[in-house]
Amino acid sequence: MNFIDLCAGIGGFRLGFEQAGFECIGFAERDKFARKSYEAMYDTEDEWTALDIADLRSGDIPQSDVWTFGFPCQDISIAGKRAGLSGERSGIFYKILELVKGKDPEDKPTFLVAENVKNLLSIDAGRGFKEVLAEMDEAGYDAEWKLFNSKDYGTPQNRERVYLVGHL
Repeated sequence: MNFIDLCAGIGGFRLGFEQAGFECIGFAERDKFARKSYEAMYDTEDEWTALDIADLRSGDIPQSDVWTFGFPCQDISIAGKRAGLSGERSGIFYKILELVKGKDPEDKPTFLVAENVKNLLSIDAGRGFKEVLAEMDEAGYDAEWKLFNSKDYGTPQNRERVYLVGHL
């Protein structure tokens, strides 16, 4: 199976998916420092790429089996201003779902795999997470989610993250 790595950061999803035998066929990342790191760590020479998801149309993204994305958390995190999903940065979630919805049914990825901070579950008294699930449903995806903590997997930090898997 292949995947597109959106909001790629420095490639955390890519590392795991490639270790699991998936093939990355492209990525999008706006932050110039994260992008430089990503390109230094992975062979991206012949891959599709984009700088800013906000500038894309559905037809710009090649067909793939999976889209991964760790959409920006600044508006969701308890360390931020808590603007929620309507915030300028975290609102990119809506753009990604708009891109999925704009695909012909046969061109939609079979899976969406997303990641964000624990507070996604409770932002706006839980209405934000309900909106995430509703948007995924509207795009044609059933979603499952789980909260993971990196400390439970051998890393020396306490880092809780929500992972969502949407499937057509």
